[in-house]
Amino acid sequence: MNVQTPRRTGARRFGIVCAVSASALVLAGCGVIDGVGGSSSSESPKKGDDITVGLLLPDKDTARFEKFDYPLIKETVASLTHNKGKVRYANAGASADKQSKQFDEMIDAKVDVLLVDAVDAKAIGPDVKKAKDAGIPVIAYDRLAEGPIDAYISHDNELVGEVQGRAITDALGGKAASSKIVMINGSVADPNTARFKEGALSELKGRVVIAKSYYTKEWLPSVAKAHMKDAIDSVGLSNIAAVYSANDGMAGAVIDALKDAGATKLPPITGQDANLDAVQRIVAGEQLMTVYKSFLLEATNAAKMAVLKVQGHSIEFDALTEDSVDSPTQKDIPSMLVPVVALTRANIKDTVIKDGVYTVKQICTSKYASDCAAIGLK
Repeated sequence: MNVQTPRRTGARRFGIVCAVSASALVLAGCGVIDGVGGSSSSESPKKGDDITVGLLLPDKDTARFEKFDYPLIKETVASLTHNKGKVRYANAGASADKQSKQFDEMIDAKVDVLLVDAVDAKAIGPDVKKAKDAGIPVIAYDRLAEGPIDAYISHDNELVGEVQGRAITDALGGKAASSKIVMINGSVADPNTARFKEGALSELKGRVVIAKSYYTKEWLPSVAKAHMKDAIDSVGLSNIAAVYSANDGMAGAVIDALKDAGATKLPPITGQDANLDAVQRIVAGEQLMTVYKSFLLEATNAAKMAVLKVQGHSIEFDALTEDSVDSPTQKDIPSMLVPVVALTRANIKDTVIKDGVYTVKQICTSKYASDCAAIGLK
């Protein structure tokens, strides 16, 4: 199993889980030095503003990648390079083989730096080495990749699982100890999956009955739905007290499976990524919560790391990567672990709306108008 072991330079655990807006944490709030272009450094810039950042994202089922991450990275690179820098982008569509080919294409195109969110963290290791041999720095984005990467940016993934697990035990209250829950985990090829699960189990193990637990190939909602159908057949619809779903795409599939089985009242169901449809399900009371991981902070800081690396601004780069993470193939990887927030009906205004991720109009369509009114979204 892939292992990610973070070592933090300050108190980061539960103090991280606060309903703060990304706008209040703008780059400077993370110890980032503004104004990359022309900023002082102990080294002379390796390159000017005319750079190409290669961006490899893993799938299109996770809505945030296409809708937020890519546009934010593209916009930030342009801003930091006086509109001279560009992003060369490819999405693997959940195929590790396709991503490997895209990696080769990036190397052949001689991009200056690569941001990669791996479909399969282990399988991509040889590609990372190939890029390094070609003199192209590689930054692992959102998921830790094997091989000689230069830096890593993601969230405190064990904490993500803890937040999800705690939401379930809080929702079950005094009934938790006798309650049967189903765990729909992510893909084993994603090293984050083990951390999410470990964090969740730290809150769930010994406090609930874990009746069934599944890994979901490539995080596919269709696979998650099949797992949930199996769990319903095995455990019994009325006996399932809660469902731990590692992300929002799978949470939607879990809900579909429960409704197909005849559920009239849904149990507490977790998620992650703050997809629009998940936020709407939370408004409607169909999904308990999601983990909001600031797309703004992760994407903009990833872009800044890439530009700083290419331009040789080591002091500023080090300021961004004050954490340290180990992968199965590398120790002490310079890293940034971005804060997370448990998003519920109670704090939608203070999270995704305040940060400009969604507008009230986008969330509160006619289907959800009455539910929105009930919680003061207008």
